[in-house]
Amino acid sequence: MIQITKLSARGQIAIPKAIRTARRWKPGTEFVVQETNEGILLKPKKAPKPKGKTLSWDDIVGIARYKGPRRSIREMDEGVMEEARRHA
Repeated sequence: MIQITKLSARGQIAIPKAIRTARRWKPGTEFVVQETNEGILLKPKKAPKPKGKTLSWDDIVGIARYKGPRRSIREMDEGVMEEARRHA
């Protein structure tokens, strides 16, 4: 996707909304800015992993963005097997 944006007098660049939405970038997201031979590379900064902390279910529950009811391990295994059969 190619979009055009301008550098402001204060040195700011607006990232188009379609890109922010697709990447799920919220206000306050920090970025690493790297100069390359082709231009500038902009990457979201990853939060440092807490040392020595074991992640709980509540820490990771939103990662998959699943909006339905919780599924059991058995239901998930059955779904994986069904999808594998479809592609065999």
